[in-house]
Amino acid sequence: MAEKEGGIVKTGHEEGMRMAVALLEEFGLPLGLLPLVDVIEVGFVRSTGYMWILQKKKVEHNFKMISKLVSYDTEIRGYIDKKHIKKLKGVKAKELMLWPPVNDITVDSPKIHFKSLAGITKTFPAEAFAAGQ
Repeated sequence: MAEKEGGIVKTGHEEGMRMAVALLEEFGLPLGLLPLVDVIEVGFVRSTGYMWILQKKKVEHNFKMISKLVSYDTEIRGYIDKKHIKKLKGVKAKELMLWPPVNDITVDSPKIHFKSLAGITKTFPAEAFAAGQ
């Protein structure tokens, strides 16, 4: 994949988690935004902002503070920038009986906004996505 060329790649759960957390920190995103399990690989291409995460299996996480169930696929990818992830793939949030994909995440402290391809935007307190939530 050409997007991965020139990227920094960390393999294994411990190294991958360290890199994922470091990226969230660097770009001003909540540290609990990506509750990952069994990480295989995390990569980042600084010149384009392209990042990817591979994990062994799909993970569903319930953010208790906002009662929101979110699904993280085995491959998550997108473009990360200051307080923003765009063209996100591999993340879905449960809405009633549907699982619309989350395409865009923007932090506008103290809020965080999630947008789907259908143009639906949901806003929550950013603290709901702090580490350990």
